[in-house]
Amino acid sequence: MTHYQQLLKIQTTGKSLSKITGKVQSVVGESGIETGLCSLFLRHTSASLLIQENADPDVLKDLENFFSQLVPEDDRLYIHNAEGPDDMPAHIRTALTKTSEQIPIDRGRLLLGTWQGIYIWEHRQHGYIRELVVHISGN
Repeated sequence: MTHYQQLLKIQTTGKSLSKITGKVQSVVGESGIETGLCSLFLRHTSASLLIQENADPDVLKDLENFFSQLVPEDDRLYIHNAEGPDDMPAHIRTALTKTSEQIPIDRGRLLLGTWQGIYIWEHRQHGYIRELVVHISGN
């Protein structure tokens, strides 16, 4: 079994979903692995990793709207506010979603469904450089 790992640095634009499917697929291609597993790990506590609809942007907008109602940015609701009013809500949103994904690989391609894309979901108001560990194992 072969292992290949790469750290991607991805600039987010603040409170949005950034599609990274192509970047991850490029790493899979560079790995030379034809059959295996691609593990993704986002090294942050205020952004998430998500596999979601990649055809209709309204789905992403509805997700953002739902989460802003579910976890409002209101200083009166939280104790932690050292990094600004959007920080604690960002931590809660990350806790409700996830920071890792695993995707099978076949013939050197990610086996995502027809309408699936990989996204980094930035939960803070401002953009940040987010670090994504891409680890590929297989043959």
